[in-house]
Amino acid sequence: MGAKSRDRVKPFYAVEINRLAHALARQGRDVIHMEVGQPSAGAPQAALEAAARAMRTDRLGYWESAQLRERISRHYADWYGVQLAPDRVILTPGASGALLLAFTVLLEPGDRVALGRPGYPAYRNVLYALGMHPVELPCGPETRFQPTADMIDALDPAPAALIVASPANPTGTMLGRQELEAIAAVCRRRGIVLISDEIYHGIIYGERAVSALELDESAIVINSFSKYWCMTGWRLGWLVAPGELVEAMNTYSGNIFLTPSALSQHAALAAMDAEDELAGHLDTYAENRRLVMSTFAGLGLTGLAPADGAFYVYANIGHLTDDSLGFCKQLLADTGVAFNTGLDFDPVEGHRTLRVSFAVSREEAREAMRRFETWLGTSSPPAERGPVGACLEPRDPGTPGHVEEW
Repeated sequence: MGAKSRDRVKPFYAVEINRLAHALARQGRDVIHMEVGQPSAGAPQAALEAAARAMRTDRLGYWESAQLRERISRHYADWYGVQLAPDRVILTPGASGALLLAFTVLLEPGDRVALGRPGYPAYRNVLYALGMHPVELPCGPETRFQPTADMIDALDPAPAALIVASPANPTGTMLGRQELEAIAAVCRRRGIVLISDEIYHGIIYGERAVSALELDESAIVINSFSKYWCMTGWRLGWLVAPGELVEAMNTYSGNIFLTPSALSQHAALAAMDAEDELAGHLDTYAENRRLVMSTFAGLGLTGLAPADGAFYVYANIGHLTDDSLGFCKQLLADTGVAFNTGLDFDPVEGHRTLRVSFAVSREEAREAMRRFETWLGTSSPPAERGPVGACLEPRDPGTPGHVEEW
């Protein structure tokens, strides 16, 4: 990697905040982790039992599960009414592996790739690492933080690819069928590869999510067992490729990754049938979503993304501070509650925003909101404190700052 590309790849601020949070926990502080996007529940019980059996009876060598590919194929029929040949499912080490595989097979160094901002930072950073150029489309409340077909159509020259995510990270907003269909039509007409990140499918609070495969069988679809199936650390995902790309995808995947984790594949197959347990997690997310959004609204933080799905609340705090990273560090120091700065997702406006993951227990969500409400109601505006969060030492509370709408 050249120095120029290396310098463009930025770290995750969520990892920095997570590191500080764990340091506080080692000091004996009670920390509530709402800075990282991972379910607190862990893998379904059936997945754990399947993994234990596999460790006793299987050599766990290089292996790809034909049975798991068939089960994922049936998942598309059950959830979306899409008939999918199992060999179109490429198993990968997480959605991150699927993303790298898609970029490597489909694109060339120098290619331009469109994506919405705010958005998942790894899109931008992996593109930079591969010598490609992200074309960020500013997306605000007027488009529900999602790119539109008109935005894509207006790009000149046309990008080589477009990445969409629905539900999206960090906003949780979704593209409806009509919006996604219009985007897919523009991509077909202009020869743009459509890459649809669907890792939060299944975690929704209203109308079901639409898969790009329902609208365009040539779309590249990425998914993962990390979010809905609560298996982040198992590092297993998949990519759905058009038939003509299957051989190339398998060739590249075998050279880059060899195979995904054999143990994770055994566990994932069992996890896909753990509907009752997973439904219980969704009930928890829905209650936490209601609590966080109502607490934020009660505090005057009314500039909230709709959070149609996923497990995030994205809020504008520009009336409180222009240093959202410092704000999050000081909140952590004072209360033990870890939120994430919006700088991970929006390098332009993220200094005015934060993201909260509510994929925690109900008890943790209630306690976190109680602490945040007390802190914000009794502390001076962070911008008036000087260099916030530098030492991660608690500060004395003052009076609340003025609150206005986004």
